[in-house]
Amino acid sequence: MIIDSHAHVMLPPDKQIKLMAEAKIDLTILFTTIVHPETTTNITAFEEEMNKLYDVLNGVKNPRDERIRGIEELAKVIKENSGKYIGFGSIPFGLSYSENLDWIEKYVIANDFRGIGELTPGSGQISQMDALFRASQEMGNLPLWVHTFFPLKLEDIKELLMLARRYPTVPTIMGHMGGIHWLDTLKAIKEIPNAYLDLSAAYTTIALSFAIREFPERTFFSSDAPYSSPFIAKMVIEELVTDPYVLERVLGGNVAKFLQL
Repeated sequence: MIIDSHAHVMLPPDKQIKLMAEAKIDLTILFTTIVHPETTTNITAFEEEMNKLYDVLNGVKNPRDERIRGIEELAKVIKENSGKYIGFGSIPFGLSYSENLDWIEKYVIANDFRGIGELTPGSGQISQMDALFRASQEMGNLPLWVHTFFPLKLEDIKELLMLARRYPTVPTIMGHMGGIHWLDTLKAIKEIPNAYLDLSAAYTTIALSFAIREFPERTFFSSDAPYSSPFIAKMVIEELVTDPYVLERVLGGNVAKFLQL
């Protein structure tokens, strides 16, 4: 089974199904979104759309309301496309332990989502995630998918991995495998078996090569659609990996085992 382990809700929904078919992807792990850049047709419109996201991340718009709207949109798309998607639910950043538990129960478990993400902490904010790790552990060790590209610095990534060590039963997915800090990220996760690598938005294809070579059973093919093409993202993996067993694992076997599909 070919599984895209990270994509966002796209509009119209038929477009996403078409992209999956073109790439011969059987199942997509679908995340919420606050913005829909795939609906824009020029740079100005794209910038305006992305500014909506920055308004939420910077607190100009209410992040709680926007995330609830995104969760409702995600749940609707999954319900209307049975068998095509598995959901990961978003959560406001910086909640207390009890608030995290309440949110997970109401918006993640109740919607049959299988994990939490995309988490987008700013630099210097990783320590606030301790309460979320505790809540995830309490709620059955739900996987946490964390954006580890810019604006996070290497110090933030190391702090995130300290939390992964502190909560060894909580699967921690390093989104975009550390961005420009990919090499340090690969070295750092060697002794952290609950840390996994999302291969989308790789800084360079050599980073993908070494990630898969070093961690053939902890790397997940993903497109991060609509920010990348599922077809092209899959083609890159197929070009880099020559071992049929490893290719099967990376393109779906690893995440299927990870989520017990």
